[in-house]
Amino acid sequence: MPNYKAPIDDILFNLQSEAQLHSWTSYPAFTEASEDLVAAILEEAGKLTSELIAPTNRIGDHNEPKLKNGVVTVPDEIEAAMKAYVEGGWQGLQWPEAFGGQALPQTLAFAFQEMLSSANMAFGLNSLLSMGALEAIFAHGSDEIKAKYLPKLVSGQWCASMNLTEPQAGSEVGALTSKAEMMPDGSYRIKGQKIFITWGEHELSENILHLVLARLPDAPAGTKGITLFLVPKYLVGDDGSLGARNDVKCVSLEEKLGIHGSPTCVMSYGDNDKCIGFLCGEENKGMASMFTMMNNARLGVGQQGMAIGERAYQASVAYASTRVQSPAIDGPASKSVTIINHPDVRRMLMTQRAYVQAARAMQMRNIWALDRAHVAASDEECRMAKAEADLFTPMSKSFGSEIGCEVASLAVQVCGGMGFIEETGVAQYYRDVRITPIYEGTNGIQALDLVGRKLHMDGGQHWRALITEMKDWVGATSMDDKLPIKTLVSALASLEEAAEYLFALGHDKIRDVAGAATPFQRMFSVVLGGYLLAKQAELAAQKITDGIGSADFMQAKIATANFYLEQLLPQIYGLVGPIKASSDSLFVINENMLAS
Repeated sequence: MPNYKAPIDDILFNLQSEAQLHSWTSYPAFTEASEDLVAAILEEAGKLTSELIAPTNRIGDHNEPKLKNGVVTVPDEIEAAMKAYVEGGWQGLQWPEAFGGQALPQTLAFAFQEMLSSANMAFGLNSLLSMGALEAIFAHGSDEIKAKYLPKLVSGQWCASMNLTEPQAGSEVGALTSKAEMMPDGSYRIKGQKIFITWGEHELSENILHLVLARLPDAPAGTKGITLFLVPKYLVGDDGSLGARNDVKCVSLEEKLGIHGSPTCVMSYGDNDKCIGFLCGEENKGMASMFTMMNNARLGVGQQGMAIGERAYQASVAYASTRVQSPAIDGPASKSVTIINHPDVRRMLMTQRAYVQAARAMQMRNIWALDRAHVAASDEECRMAKAEADLFTPMSKSFGSEIGCEVASLAVQVCGGMGFIEETGVAQYYRDVRITPIYEGTNGIQALDLVGRKLHMDGGQHWRALITEMKDWVGATSMDDKLPIKTLVSALASLEEAAEYLFALGHDKIRDVAGAATPFQRMFSVVLGGYLLAKQAELAAQKITDGIGSADFMQAKIATANFYLEQLLPQIYGLVGPIKASSDSLFVINENMLAS
């Protein structure tokens, strides 16, 4: 099974190109985030994830968590990985020093999370959920809740879970029926059942903080009547000490296609009418509170797709470099060569590489926009940064998860019959990554968000500004001799036309817009990825001229962008028809006919 090597060089390059690393110390909140410190942290993160956590990936896949008498256990190697994660203070990178954090940019924590997800996606899910819970509590928790729960959540000593889904309430969260009733002391009695709760129960941490959506008596119907509660596994005293076990338990574990190393729990709250929860945010405003957590998770899930793609790509290169089969197409028939010399294998490898790097660039710019929204000097700069992050998020989630599936599938293909055998490891990547287009809002929901909300936000100001930025760069760049820039010019014209077309349809023809949402989201993402890689190629060319960095690395950046623009970008023209087509053809066959 191939080893994982953290792609520190490309991550650092993205921090420079997409996250303006050189400017971090100019922000009062990030004065300590020097380039030298960031490089040192990435180096240590690479060692932890590559050397200690990556080997646990297969262990967790083959030795799934076990449930016995309400207790979920995991292999000893996973416990050792968790211990190293906590002792290294990795969960506290981005959080305020007042709560034990290191007050570094969220973008740096995001870079670490990529390595964690590549190393062991199932293990990294625990961290991702805790990060989302921290976001929600910081944004909506009372001062009392923050003081009592945040320090140990920041340190990693405690973990968290997100509890939305119920058997009858999946994407339609407003259909949930879990109940909450206020008690005389101001706490709440919680009762209900939740499904698909990742890391809902385990013994890796001293306590688990469950963020639970429930409905108060006489609450309005639908999403307007949902409230968010913090429900600890163990109740916590005023001095921070752990008290009695709360009335919450895992009643079963799901058997899944992939991510076997993470327990996916059915959680039961209040079987004995003694489950105690605490209000997190305002009553009946739970969706607003939970979306703070979900938006963080959506970007993280897109990153998971890309991160598995990175590991699948590395495995593909390793196999193709050693597997000898058939003569080269233009070589002597008597001499077989490694398959990396065959054009179709090269096409697959370059496709993997280009997609992963495009998704990484998109997500890195996305997370840096979120950082800027919190630390920018002016309200207007904050507003524009937040709007950019809002626009990017559905694409970061959908594109990252889609290409993750495609790249993992290509890894199986590159490895051939051995790829279909569990022994090589790539089959696990294929199984693990398949959940990413589904959870934290399916990619179809992301597409509806893009065309239904983000396209019309502030009268279309933000997507138009992004297209203008791309067109301006194309008009000014001198990379025509190194890249097929004309392909990007044509693609931008098609994207702008498609966006204006859907914008004009608005809500008057909402079914047509909804039918076009997924192909439009893919089109926008593919064009944006091409633009970002082309810009990176320009930076790489400048670094070669200035003698900065590895010339081979920079040449590879240029070659990857060239391949993307030449061979992947043209796929968008096949999406124009579905975007402009009426939705009528989707409904010509009625339900009975579909089933026949």
